[in-house]
Amino acid sequence: MNVLNIALFEIKKDLRDKRTLLLMLAFPIVLILILGTALTNAFNNGVELGDMNLLVKNTAQSPQLQSYWNGFAQAIGKEGVEFTPAAGGIDGKNAVQDNEYTAYAEIDDNGIHFYGSSRQTISSNIIQGMLTSFADKYNLAAAALKNSPEAADAIIAGEASVGSFIQESSLIPDRKPGSIDYYAIVESTMIAFYACMSASWLIRGEVKRKTALRLAAAPVGKLEIFAGKVIASTLINFLCILVVVLFSKYVFNANWGNHLGSVFLLLFTEVLLAVSFGLGIAFLFKDDAVNAVMMIFVQLASMFGGAYFPVDEASGVFAGIANASPLRWANEALMKLIYNDDLQAVFPVMGLNTAIAAAFLAFVAITMRKREAF
Repeated sequence: MNVLNIALFEIKKDLRDKRTLLLMLAFPIVLILILGTALTNAFNNGVELGDMNLLVKNTAQSPQLQSYWNGFAQAIGKEGVEFTPAAGGIDGKNAVQDNEYTAYAEIDDNGIHFYGSSRQTISSNIIQGMLTSFADKYNLAAAALKNSPEAADAIIAGEASVGSFIQESSLIPDRKPGSIDYYAIVESTMIAFYACMSASWLIRGEVKRKTALRLAAAPVGKLEIFAGKVIASTLINFLCILVVVLFSKYVFNANWGNHLGSVFLLLFTEVLLAVSFGLGIAFLFKDDAVNAVMMIFVQLASMFGGAYFPVDEASGVFAGIANASPLRWANEALMKLIYNDDLQAVFPVMGLNTAIAAAFLAFVAITMRKREAF
């Protein structure tokens, strides 16, 4: 009963601390908005293509090839490829080299000779793919014409139809985070770890306010006071994270997947880890050094954990440091959970968070019992 009373008292005290609540709520929301809006293009995997201009020299004499080519040219012309007949005396290769055209094609009865631009490689490769497709279809139609003219006409008709020449498919389409989605996740885990800052004052604050002796003389055990403070700090910080997640989900339309329960459970274990870490640091270092150590560790963990920029492609020493960040563990597990529906990914991280938290809490409890006062 004493533990619950102490926890309730600490929660009420924290709720009256408007400045801390504002930091825990407004800070991550503002970061999500600013970084998610400013870095939108960094998470856009699309490629904008400019005009595709194809210079064509057509010397084919075959009426059938000319007919099929004209139909094909009209079809891809509607897809954004601009055809320019090569005037007499023009050197198509030099024109492409001078970046006047995207590509140059020579068409005769023996086939198509293609010359692409080294400056517009993507557009040039797209046009090359279109022409390769036409050549393959034409060869197939020519072979079919010997036995079935109707089949040949159907093949060429399909080639000349308007449609998407480039189709993108993936095993899980559209399952990548946008900028808002990404920063909603990483800023939530970052602010969850900020709980260690306030937790470091749970016991130190009593000493600073000179109320530690009164607590030690009260008819309440040290471990009861300790447990009540830990419960209150964990709950109040978790409630802040809960608000941030729900705000980003329903106001910013961030994607948190279909397993919110597992998301919240993982974030709760991270808050517990942060609270226990803050308490442990407060007992490991002297008062003047605690804030410096805490701030340095939190900022490094945030940076290497991906709170400010993605670190998925990190390698070497940087990757090793990044993998040691608790935020990196949480972010990777949440990404797998949200975008791959991988429920198994969160259990190792929750177990690791809980184990480390238990170790820190045990250390603090044993140290407190050995001291006469706090």
